[in-house]
Amino acid sequence: MAEIMYWEALRRAHDEEMTSDPLVICMGEDIGVAGGTYKATSGLYDKYGPERVIDTPISEGGYTGLGIGASFLGVRPIIEIMSVNFAWLAMDQIFNTAAKVRYMSGGQLEAPVVIRSPGGTAHQLGAQHSARMEKVFMGIAGLRVVTPSNPRQAYGLLKSAVRCNDPVFINEHELMYNMKGEVPDEEYFLPLEGSEVAREGADVTLFGYNISVHWCMQAAETLASKHGINCEVIDLFSLSPLDREGIKASVSKTHRAVIVEEAEPAVGVGSEVMAIINEECFFELDAPPVRISAKNVPIPFNHTLEKMAIPNAQDVVNGVLKMFGLADK
Repeated sequence: MAEIMYWEALRRAHDEEMTSDPLVICMGEDIGVAGGTYKATSGLYDKYGPERVIDTPISEGGYTGLGIGASFLGVRPIIEIMSVNFAWLAMDQIFNTAAKVRYMSGGQLEAPVVIRSPGGTAHQLGAQHSARMEKVFMGIAGLRVVTPSNPRQAYGLLKSAVRCNDPVFINEHELMYNMKGEVPDEEYFLPLEGSEVAREGADVTLFGYNISVHWCMQAAETLASKHGINCEVIDLFSLSPLDREGIKASVSKTHRAVIVEEAEPAVGVGSEVMAIINEECFFELDAPPVRISAKNVPIPFNHTLEKMAIPNAQDVVNGVLKMFGLADK
């Protein structure tokens, strides 16, 4: 195991897959000469040249459509959209073409394309640069959605996504790129379906994904040390499809569930997880499930208001204590 940063894990996955298959290319704004806004393609332009590491114009719909079209012919593009906020400009290409072409062509065409994009709230970037759009992508049939919470997952999921014949959207978080973590020295692939038990527990399950996994882990430590509550933490790294069996297994074990997300609650990941719990293991519950999520407002630029708008580890602690009737203790 080597301890590397999140961006280094992504860069390593890019490099290995481009070495393995000459049809793997990268596309996006400033990914070539500049090495990428978050350094995920650093050095690849010099190694593979401008025909495989393509600096594109500021036209998300244009270069995303170009990459998807190339994938019909066997190319395997990794498209980086610099910020998920700008993915709105490529929605038609992603949702109406990549996600649907296999079904609408009767299986004659496939779109083995990977679209990576960072999102989330990252320190006073304002409402138009702080979108949490994973719930939009996970609602589109035909599109896989994964969201790595650590460098190992970032590496393994990207490698699996490149070799998948389905279109895959990888939802990263802007605050994670300098996060360090262990990644296997040998080549490693993480399946694009499932979830991981980040922490074993018996009293309540905390469900999180990407950055909220870390809030859950911090909350679990506090709840164990100060209140004697033993939390299980489930990392929902695959948002589409969600791991119904994994969700059911954990709730059937702990009999309580708290779902933690950075996004607004309406029509979100938490809503879908609660629906699965209701359908799969309602009679296992000892208390109603709880959602911890952002306020339903555009993210303010003001730092104090920004912090008030999004949840944190203490909000998770408070939600669990309330569930156990210990909110005032």
